[in-house]
Amino acid sequence: MRETSLAVPAAEQWGEGLVSVQQGEPVLVDVRLESVHEGILASGTIDTEYTGVCGRCLDDIAERAQVEFQELFAYPGEEATDFEVQDDHVDLETLVRDATVLALPFQPVCEPDCPGLDPATGERRAVSTGAEQSMPPDSRWAALQEYTSDHDDEAPRASRSRVGENTEES
Repeated sequence: MRETSLAVPAAEQWGEGLVSVQQGEPVLVDVRLESVHEGILASGTIDTEYTGVCGRCLDDIAERAQVEFQELFAYPGEEATDFEVQDDHVDLETLVRDATVLALPFQPVCEPDCPGLDPATGERRAVSTGAEQSMPPDSRWAALQEYTSDHDDEAPRASRSRVGENTEES
């Protein structure tokens, strides 16, 4: 068993969504390598920082990503595997990159309760301008403005009477 810590820069940008680990960003990898019957078991943690924009308000964000991983690097043999031991060495680059990218948030937010952008002005809702602007009602919902609770009481009676009429005819 061997334990080691590595601090290496990201060789390229990792991730293509709203956030990513930028090229050259320091990536700290604490890894433990164990020899097992099938190969070499690599387990550890990755610590780095991702940057990008909030998915709601488009503000810049920078957050720490901490990822745990465990993967078996199989000895070369008959079965093809994703990771293999090559010349008594294991290449952790692909494993570290894949684990980090999969841990990046799909919908990153600057704050858990980020209100996003105002659809009328395009400004951040978190920054209040002091004047509330009322949006005109959406015409697609206009039919619902005529709806009242009286409709609820009439509909069940009408359908009950129709059901009763159908059962008497049968």
